[in-house]
Amino acid sequence: MTESLTVHAAFRATAARWPAHPFLQVLPETAAVYGIEAGEITYAAAAARVAALAARYRAAGYGAGHRVGLLLENRPDYLLHWFALNALGASVVPINPDLRSAELEYLIGHSQIVLAVAIAPRQAELRAASGSGLAVVGPDEVPPAAPRPAGPAQDDPARECALLYTSGTTGLPKGCVLSNTYFLECGRWYHRMGGLCALRPGMERMLTPLPLFHMNAMGASAMAMLLGGGCLTVLDRFHPASWWNSVAAARATIIHYLGVMPAILMAAPPGPAERAHAVRFGFGAGIDRRLHAPAEARFGFPLIEGWAMTETGAGATIQANLEPRMVGQSCFGRPDAHVQARVVRDDGTEAAPDEPGELLVRHAGPDPRHGFFSFYLKDPEATEAGWAGGWWHTGDLVRRDEGGSLYFLDRKKNVIRRSGENISAVEVEGVLQQHPLVKTAAIAAVPDALRGDEVFACLIPHAPVADPAAAAAEIAAWCLGRLAYYKAPGYVRFVDAVPLTSTNKIQRGALKELARRLLDDPARIDTRALKKRTP
Repeated sequence: MTESLTVHAAFRATAARWPAHPFLQVLPETAAVYGIEAGEITYAAAAARVAALAARYRAAGYGAGHRVGLLLENRPDYLLHWFALNALGASVVPINPDLRSAELEYLIGHSQIVLAVAIAPRQAELRAASGSGLAVVGPDEVPPAAPRPAGPAQDDPARECALLYTSGTTGLPKGCVLSNTYFLECGRWYHRMGGLCALRPGMERMLTPLPLFHMNAMGASAMAMLLGGGCLTVLDRFHPASWWNSVAAARATIIHYLGVMPAILMAAPPGPAERAHAVRFGFGAGIDRRLHAPAEARFGFPLIEGWAMTETGAGATIQANLEPRMVGQSCFGRPDAHVQARVVRDDGTEAAPDEPGELLVRHAGPDPRHGFFSFYLKDPEATEAGWAGGWWHTGDLVRRDEGGSLYFLDRKKNVIRRSGENISAVEVEGVLQQHPLVKTAAIAAVPDALRGDEVFACLIPHAPVADPAAAAAEIAAWCLGRLAYYKAPGYVRFVDAVPLTSTNKIQRGALKELARRLLDDPARIDTRALKKRTP
């Protein structure tokens, strides 16, 4: 059988092979949150909906050379609109529903989307953020005519399929241009993985609470099920209290997780529901090494740790799907035959076994960039810097043992990772410093037992603050109106100075140590209770 060249072609081939198989499932709990219909959607029904959407977009003139933003949360509409636009050669730009005005303004301007398809509560905000009359429609509405002609649609695997934005760990978010090959390789990688993660064509049912605007759910989860005729159940988010009921209702054979999820589930009282399932394995990253073995024993299935980045896609994914997995040691496996990996010191020389170093990766074979992102949009310098010397520089610190297994140690770049979300200190500082009370803002990560990291803000005010608690609450609330909730400060401490270099740049290492000391200072204000997801 000829391999598909585009995501839509792969979907169409699977729909022809397994028309009666369920492709998507919406559980009643998710249906209630979104106000949509619960139940299963077969490949045939999904294909008919995709064809109708493609005809609607085609009639309006959309196609190759156009980017369309999707703010559709974890609804089936997200995948159906993606496939329909892909059929015409258009690229999609996933939009995180947690983004607010400043972030939306940047994304819309940088990506140059010509249309946004969004849920009703967010449409006005998207129009306002565009500042230029961006066309915004609901998923069931007819789009207006495209603002410029489309190019010819071609079944080209190298063609742009999506533009995903990174978290902007060292500045503003970067737009990763992802090809059809990128997504197809995500599915092919999953199917060739084998070992404890061996997939059974036409039989698997995957449950994920992870967002479709991230590469994990959009790439790995969706494409793995799509290429193998499996069924994908996407929750609106992770609900700890009803998780095991959802697993059973979905009849899940595979679950995807973030490291914080097992920690929350392990903190709950044991119950029969956590073993009343058909799960064969879980796949994720970042589980607390102390909980790894106890969680597997308690829940009754292996939790397979893996490693990847938006930039690497499946071009250099590494996973612990084969024994020995070194459970409880932060091991994420050994590179397979498709991946080449190095661990290097700061001077670029090879690190010795068990010596910390930066992980460098590339795809094995004639094209080291096969399966990786294509490039950073409008930033060729950053693209080539990442590929310095012909290897992708991950920015992650790892160690490699004598047997070749890799162990995650820390992040080389300045990043705050809260509940699986990467947060740029620079981005948060830029927003905080727009508040009238704030003269200087410096952001650092402090440890959080549940979420991994929390955002700590050291703020130098323009004038002495009479009521620090009230001022901190005001600043945090102000941030929540401009940034995703998880980026807002969880702690605030008003200070007289922050550590700076001779060129007045923040000394990140010294700041991190300062924040950790101030965490126990009675004068620091806890604003974590304000950080709640808003609809």
